Amino acid sequence: MNESVNILLVEDDDIDVMGLKRAFRKLDINNPILCARDGVEALAMLRGEEGFAAVERPYIVLLDINMPRMNGIEFLRQLRADEQLRDSIVFVVTTSRAEEDKAKAYALNVAGYIVKANQLDGFLGWVAMLRDYWTVVELPKGPSERRSES
Repeated sequence: MNESVNILLVEDDDIDVMGLKRAFRKLDINNPILCARDGVEALAMLRGEEGFAAVERPYIVLLDINMPRMNGIEFLRQLRADEQLRDSIVFVVTTSRAEEDKAKAYALNVAGYIVKANQLDGFLGWVAMLRDYWTVVELPKGPSERRSES
């Protein structure tokens, strides 16, 4: 069971950040929530660069698609290309219902694609689902060992 899972929220909308944190409190979930405003900052936090301490494993990334500097899809591309981060568990949490965004996200191995609602009840449903997810599954504590077959 993974009770102390760190949450990295990659979101540029302060209202959505507050809504998510409120849902966590209402459901009495006390996991650490770290916030990045875009994909550039999120990668720096995961890698422990630019003055950030590296996000400790196990963690789950909650990723918005539409952000400045580096959007969610580009973040996923860079994350999956990074040997140390490629096995990160990522849920896309976005307002985008575009089939193209869904297809791109799943092609980059996201664990789920959640269309967020702007009211507390909408946040409560998927936050409860995430809590159930990380209390049941076994999450990696470090990068997976990958050996090339020759």
